Amino acid sequence: MSVLQIASSLIVLAGLFGSINYLFLRLPSSIGILIVSLLASILLLAVGTLFPGLMLDDAVRETVRDIEFSRSLLDGMLGLLLFAGALHVKIEDLRAEWPVVLLMATLGVALSTLVVGIGFSWVTGMPLLLALVFGALISPTDPVAVLSVLRQADLPRSLETQIAGESLFNDGVGYVVFLILIGMAVPTPEHHASGLSAAATLFLREAVGGAVLGLVLGFATFRLMRLIDDYSLEVLLTLGLAFGGYELAVALGVSAPIMAVCAGLLIGDVGARRGMSAETRRYVDGFWRLIDEILNAVLFLMIGIEVFAIVFDGDTVLTGLAAVILSLVARLTAVLIPVLLLRPFRGFENGVVRVMTWGGLKGGISVALALSLPETEWTPLILTSTYIVVVFSIVVQGLTVGTLARRIAADPGPATGS
Repeated sequence: MSVLQIASSLIVLAGLFGSINYLFLRLPSSIGILIVSLLASILLLAVGTLFPGLMLDDAVRETVRDIEFSRSLLDGMLGLLLFAGALHVKIEDLRAEWPVVLLMATLGVALSTLVVGIGFSWVTGMPLLLALVFGALISPTDPVAVLSVLRQADLPRSLETQIAGESLFNDGVGYVVFLILIGMAVPTPEHHASGLSAAATLFLREAVGGAVLGLVLGFATFRLMRLIDDYSLEVLLTLGLAFGGYELAVALGVSAPIMAVCAGLLIGDVGARRGMSAETRRYVDGFWRLIDEILNAVLFLMIGIEVFAIVFDGDTVLTGLAAVILSLVARLTAVLIPVLLLRPFRGFENGVVRVMTWGGLKGGISVALALSLPETEWTPLILTSTYIVVVFSIVVQGLTVGTLARRIAADPGPATGS
């Protein structure tokens, strides 16, 4: 299938499954699309098993391979999603929460990677370095699907900012950590790190380089937008920044996700206040909210149909369930330790640990990174475990975190941060 045919099919299916969810399930949009997509995929697999002569599952599996989920997300959709997410986070709010966001996006990712990696190695017998790769790819959070639910629960703005800010930055940090670890565990021409010094250099180049590039490109775009008062052209400039900046970051060997976040933050805050008219702000905001919704619908659809790329058997499913427990323990550690470290210096909203632990959803980036792994004897197990963790996270945690948030919001207890 051509790229246009694949894109057309995904958009049609996303619209169809979204309509089914809206009319019958009434679940949050992204979660509902994932569930309908997953159920449809399982139904096709069942039909293919019962009637092998139809070869339905083989045809769909071939189409899923054509989609190339990993490349579609990492080389295309991720930059737009991160830019759109950052565009709606205010720097002033982020500045007030920067110690929490910084610690959770750095120390939190490191702790989560270690907990999952050590635990997964112990459970499966996998080499520790490769298990740490699994820890790195499963650690980034993707709470896009649950943010709307949390807002409806009337949580404090500071807690929303912590969740959004952490998720934006730990995607980039987790991706860099993944690249370092995979280069050490399975050296290839694409992924190579020869030691700790090389790993540290790579991390600094990717993270700092991505941030600097994002700020430079964002500032240049902001200065250009100040000279223009044409909302359609200014929307086009933001789109060019997201697309072109991401590709430039890839070409320069710096972190494209971090570039997208930094550029989005600058345009969404400084650019919106000082470089756009009220009309332009309205159109830019509406355009990127729509892009965010459409891409998330397509992304969650793709996660659902990726079941065709996964190998399931009794042992791998049990391992995947163990990985779910490990990821939750790791997430609790990644939230609790930074909170304990910062508690002597600042207060926390009531329930921050519970909400951020249960609301730290895993998402498409974890599946994409797992699909990008070099072929080893452990790759199928990592892929299956990743998929089970992601589906559990989105469906179970995503559908229940709103209830948890509302209970905490209604609790008049002291702000202990627990």
